[in-house]
Amino acid sequence: MTADHPPLALAPLMADQLARWLDSERATRDRSDNTIRAYQADLLTFLAFLGGYHGTPALPGTLGELTQSDMRAFAAAERGRGLGARSLARRLSAVRSFIRWMSDRHGFDASKALASRGPKYARSLPRPLAPEQAQDLLEIAGESHSEPWIAARDAAVLTLLYGCGLRISEALQLDGADFPLRESLTIRGKGQKERQVPVLPVARDAVEEYIRLCPYPVEPRAPLFRGARGGRLNASVLGNAMRLMRQSLGLPQSATPHALRHSFATHLLAAGGDLRTIQELLGHASLSTTQVYTGVDDARLLAVYLSAHPRG
Repeated sequence: MTADHPPLALAPLMADQLARWLDSERATRDRSDNTIRAYQADLLTFLAFLGGYHGTPALPGTLGELTQSDMRAFAAAERGRGLGARSLARRLSAVRSFIRWMSDRHGFDASKALASRGPKYARSLPRPLAPEQAQDLLEIAGESHSEPWIAARDAAVLTLLYGCGLRISEALQLDGADFPLRESLTIRGKGQKERQVPVLPVARDAVEEYIRLCPYPVEPRAPLFRGARGGRLNASVLGNAMRLMRQSLGLPQSATPHALRHSFATHLLAAGGDLRTIQELLGHASLSTTQVYTGVDDARLLAVYLSAHPRG
């Protein structure tokens, strides 16, 4: 989309098709709400570009006439707006999925548009803590607040992140009905997919200590981890507590609550855990997402080699 071609209103027919595609993605692929919102934004941007680029609102027939040149023009426009390679690759992937779905429904040949490739980008590696850093963090968490129950709460949540590999949102979604913790937890992750996660005794003990000190009662429909006023604990509160803890320990800014989940996966892999098991524990839909941790392990091995080898 250029200054010469301002965006046009989305045609009602295309708006209807987009809504149907998003519903299909949500129902058949179990996409999360955040993913659906991202897809919607991606396609609205693309369809608005087509409207301005061709001077007429995009219709199903417009998609059937797309060429690689059109797709390259869209990619160039997005790069011109400052979109990074990783975000552009995701946006183009959503666009291709929509075009493929439309071609199946409307019977047009989308091979020219689908032949275009997204930009290459280097996948950034997770930045886990070293095992001793994770241990130090969990120990200091229990003394991180003047209110003993809040310190115990923070320690309990962080222990679940590191001991079970939970996302912070998954830990904070736990309710009183989940207590007392059993040997495994049923976690509902992205896309509402459920998985079973073993719970280490140290995590159960940490949660029990928090409940013992917590001034609020355990109620089945109430949040397990509460904020100071009794509502569900907000992730930003834990993030701020983590910031103070990492400053106290001299840890890098990458030492966030989510880094404990990365540490869980990396340390399991280093101890001999297989990727398929780690994939299931983390709740990754694709093994390729989990495979990024092999890069972390290789990078750490190379760093040790370079620092220790006599010729390094």
